[in-house]
Amino acid sequence: MPLEVQSPTREPVRSETRWKFWACAYALLILLTGTNLPTPLYRGYQQQFGFSPLVTTLIFAAYVAALIPSLLVAGPLSDAVGRRRVLLPAVATAVLGSLTFALASGTAWLFAARVLQGLSLGFASGTLTAVLAELEPTGNRRRAALVSTVASVGGLGLGPVLAGLLAEYAPAPHVLPFVVEIVLLAPAAVAIASLPQGRTATRWKPRRPQVPKAVRGVFATSGAASFLAFAVIGLFLTLIPTYVAELSRGTNLLLSGAAVALMLASSAAAQLVGYGGRARKLELVGLPLLAAGLVLLAVAGGLRSLTLLLVATVIAGIGQGLAFLGGLTAVSQAAPANRQAEVLSSFYVLIYLGVGVPVIGVGVLATWLGLLLAVQCSAVLIALLCLLVLAIPARRTEEIR
Repeated sequence: MPLEVQSPTREPVRSETRWKFWACAYALLILLTGTNLPTPLYRGYQQQFGFSPLVTTLIFAAYVAALIPSLLVAGPLSDAVGRRRVLLPAVATAVLGSLTFALASGTAWLFAARVLQGLSLGFASGTLTAVLAELEPTGNRRRAALVSTVASVGGLGLGPVLAGLLAEYAPAPHVLPFVVEIVLLAPAAVAIASLPQGRTATRWKPRRPQVPKAVRGVFATSGAASFLAFAVIGLFLTLIPTYVAELSRGTNLLLSGAAVALMLASSAAAQLVGYGGRARKLELVGLPLLAAGLVLLAVAGGLRSLTLLLVATVIAGIGQGLAFLGGLTAVSQAAPANRQAEVLSSFYVLIYLGVGVPVIGVGVLATWLGLLLAVQCSAVLIALLCLLVLAIPARRTEEIR
């Protein structure tokens, strides 16, 4: 009876896939870290270049305006020509964005830097999420979605803390954070360069964003929840650092960045705890918590209580994390394998609209009502919309486990 001989190459192949999986997660983390380095620095830019909170939100919106079209191009493009050909230019553009911030000598430089960062992340985010789903060593899409969301939220949180720490306690506060980001992008470029080129499966041509008919029910329900979850992210990334500074009557940049990071760390922790839960259940638990945190945020402004604001931040972060994990898991599981990047890129369009559009309204309100009252009104409105989404029945073609 012949002995069964195991292939000696099987384990090395799996180890190589595992390495590439975590390396690409690192790339996503660092790219998102770079796009959020300016968060605690906006107050200093306002004082240095003399612009209003509305201009701050417009600078942020310029980032989203560049990000969304690039998302729409990148998804189907990477499905057609291969992931590496899309991701390497994205990393190069991220380096240019950080360099532009480091050299900024006026408001126009900030707009240009944010546009470059938006283009970079637009090409990278949906594509890297699809890569993680493809490279997950056991083929577990749910686990890939968790790693993707934790890397995304981790980058969102790491950026403000890193920039706040360096700006507060190191020299060249508006230069050094971006130099560090450029250095951290080097391993990300190496990781992406290690990906296989891939063969062209289809001819790429520009087209309107499309979601397959079978996925639209899941997409609509989960997209609405994730839109609101990321409207809160936009609020925290642009105006909450100044809100914290006013409540604490201080100027410590690390504290301002840490408040944003606390919200995002709570989000990441909630996603780790919620891993394995049913997608719709995660959304149904997350949205009420998000609403409660927003109401407490508004109350904290009225009472001028920094302690209550931090409590509100944790609750809102937990709700945001659960709602986003549920939404991304549902959409990722429902998307056809041959259109993963396209569907995920369309999903990211929705959540980045949530990041960019509502915060412009807050900026406009701030010019009329002042920052504190504008944030309070916006927080209550988003909380009410969270409760409204809860009342909309989920439409699904299949049960998402």
